[in-house]
Amino acid sequence: MYCTFKQVTVPNSRTMNNLSIKVTIGNRVYPLTIRREEEELIRKAVRMVNDNIKELENSYAVRDKQDLLAMTALFYANKSLNEDQLQHKDPSSVSSDDLQKVHDRLDTFLSNL
Repeated sequence: MYCTFKQVTVPNSRTMNNLSIKVTIGNRVYPLTIRREEEELIRKAVRMVNDNIKELENSYAVRDKQDLLAMTALFYANKSLNEDQLQHKDPSSVSSDDLQKVHDRLDTFLSNL
């Protein structure tokens, strides 16, 4: 399993809102100090990264963790840029292809309910 977590609290009055955690990404442990309210989002992001690494490992003959991490970083960077582009697009310049993509995504979402 790729994703393990160990939680360690920081008992310091000026860091009462901070939390020290250890996350495992691609079999490597990373200590992080985060705000308590970020914990759920950070853990979800770690699971997403590890799931993507596992999917790439199962789909391709790549076994080097650094290559898998680089491919995962590229995947999420590309996804983020595409979403940013869609959010900042002038509504009058939306093509029928864009509308079809949105329709397909909605259709997929609704069929999974």
